[in-house]
Amino acid sequence: MPQLVSSPATHEEPHPSVQHLHENARSRSTPQQIAADLAARFSLTAVERDQRGGTPKPERDALRASGLLALSIPSEYGGRGATWQTTLDVVRIIAAADGSLAHVFAFHHLMLATVRLFGTEQQWGSWFEKTARHDWFWGNALNPLDDRTISRSREDWLEFSGQKSFCSGALDSEMLIASARDALTNAFLVAAVPTQRSGIAVADDWDNIGQRQTDSGTVTFERVRVDHHEVLIEPGPLSTPFACLRPLIAQLSLAHVYLGISEAAFEDARHYTLNEARPWPASKLASVGDDPYILGQYGEFWVGLEAVRTLAARAADRLDSAWARGSALSEAERGEVALAIATAKVAAAQTGLVICTRMFDVAGARATHGSLRLDRYWRNLRTHTLHDPLAYKMREIGEWALKRIYPTPSFYS
Repeated sequence: MPQLVSSPATHEEPHPSVQHLHENARSRSTPQQIAADLAARFSLTAVERDQRGGTPKPERDALRASGLLALSIPSEYGGRGATWQTTLDVVRIIAAADGSLAHVFAFHHLMLATVRLFGTEQQWGSWFEKTARHDWFWGNALNPLDDRTISRSREDWLEFSGQKSFCSGALDSEMLIASARDALTNAFLVAAVPTQRSGIAVADDWDNIGQRQTDSGTVTFERVRVDHHEVLIEPGPLSTPFACLRPLIAQLSLAHVYLGISEAAFEDARHYTLNEARPWPASKLASVGDDPYILGQYGEFWVGLEAVRTLAARAADRLDSAWARGSALSEAERGEVALAIATAKVAAAQTGLVICTRMFDVAGARATHGSLRLDRYWRNLRTHTLHDPLAYKMREIGEWALKRIYPTPSFYS
């Protein structure tokens, strides 16, 4: 059995040095500038941390100190009130330095969106204020494909018991979004609960080939008390077109993670092509940078990245427009957003896998040195793209292309 590890308690007052960083970071002019500073710091240890795995505690604390955990929270609740375009730009910037940190950061904002979309203002208003004030990190224990957690009614509360897998960011979080199946009705219930609540144990058992510091392991619930005001039932999961934006935010967040990883792989490949690679003897060229086959591949990489950038920006713009519509959002409007996001995600995954695989064709044999761990780009991208098969995403797009049928709302579309 894996060792069960509890998350640290919520801190009301941060350490003075962290507070200093916090104040300095929040004085910067844009979230993108703050993210760029963080990314520069994260990149210095990315190789070592990829090898080590585990929880990136100092880096997560740096995200807390930056104020970016309140980025998507409306200003009236103490947040920065950023658009999804800005929030996802930050995800992409961080992903270029560290795919794992971008993943947990993106999922933090996805969990905040889950509260907003599935719950009432009385619920999310309070949680937003506390998150912004105390720099809470939110983790994921929802996983709709894992039905092992069961909810049972008690006198005036619910009991969650069971396990959840792939719980990204649960370790070192203050709050969790958790799901369970009702023991009697099989209804899908989603709740927001403190990570430190009695009966919750977060396991340090994530040891995959990629995204090695996302802490996407197992959460165990043992007779956990969930009060009714913590259950998100109004309007509830995927109950309205607006609530059905939740999976689309998840999909577009991952597209931006993929894009950031791909851009970093491209830049590392470019560095090694220009500085380390040698021309193949048969080319009879003095510089590898003049090899038409190398140039052709870089041309393909660039076209792919530019296409993904354009598609991702268009999808984020449509998401922001849909978000602004709120409860007035129609099924057709939601369908248009779903198509734009599905297209961007497929393009991001396909282009990224090509670049992260073929980067070694253009960077040369020296780029395979183990200390560089340049294979982490492919490992990170491959690990995540397997969790939502591209073939099924392409089928959804194909149904629209041929039959004009919008993707059916689910937790993956």
